[in-house]
Amino acid sequence: MFKQLFKNNPLKAEMNFFDHLEELRWHIIRSLAAIVVAGIICFIKIHFIYERIIMGPTRHDFITYRILCGIGHRLGLGDRLCLPDAPVKFQSMQLSGQFMQAFSSSFTFAFIIAAPYILYEFWRFVKPALKPGELKYTRGVVFWTSLLFFMGVAFGYFMIAPYTVNFFASYQLSESIENIITIQSYMSTLSQLVMGCGALFELPVLVYFLAKVGILTSAFLKKYRRHAFVIILVIAAFISPPDVASQFIVTLPLYLLFEVSISIAKRMEKQRAEEDAAEWS
Repeated sequence: MFKQLFKNNPLKAEMNFFDHLEELRWHIIRSLAAIVVAGIICFIKIHFIYERIIMGPTRHDFITYRILCGIGHRLGLGDRLCLPDAPVKFQSMQLSGQFMQAFSSSFTFAFIIAAPYILYEFWRFVKPALKPGELKYTRGVVFWTSLLFFMGVAFGYFMIAPYTVNFFASYQLSESIENIITIQSYMSTLSQLVMGCGALFELPVLVYFLAKVGILTSAFLKKYRRHAFVIILVIAAFISPPDVASQFIVTLPLYLLFEVSISIAKRMEKQRAEEDAAEWS
């Protein structure tokens, strides 16, 4: 399998199965080392990270709340974009809960920080399998993949997380029930939103490679464009307050991401057609 993968590189192709596994192992070890180093630094600064970053969406003066509220006032929408205060009370149910949460949170942040290097190591392993003609279409792949990931993380943290936290923290099933949330539950929700958005924003990269090998086409994406729009609307309605302006703010970036993916698929189809024409000429 590995010889087939690296058939374009004679030196790599001569390596046996275990040699490839050994090389892959060292790529993984270096990636894990980067995460450990970043995790130690984050653990040293964990109090600052929790107070300034993790707890940010729970405070009424969070930058997203202030900016959206200001935009609403300038557009004459009044307080429609202003989220109401939703004071959140946290608790830790275990003796070692806060320490373990600090430990796990440090390495969650470490993974985000080390993401470009992890992608770089993965790219170093895969790169020899590509033909010289294919490499020219992958220039800057680590940069663009990292950029999209960080854009997704930022979108999840600054846009989706505040709406989600505010909604669930202020939701009242009964006046006799008080929301006292465990810090583990809050951090789990926050990390899932942020990491999920980071992965979601990699859609153009995924479409690029799938279109490159002919698995995905722009016609297929166009065919299910309406279905994708409905799914995006459902997601936006779930994580944002029930008003049109807020849902539009969440829906627009996600839908633009889908349209960018269609454009990428079109471009790759054009390139494949030109390559096929050159081979037959």
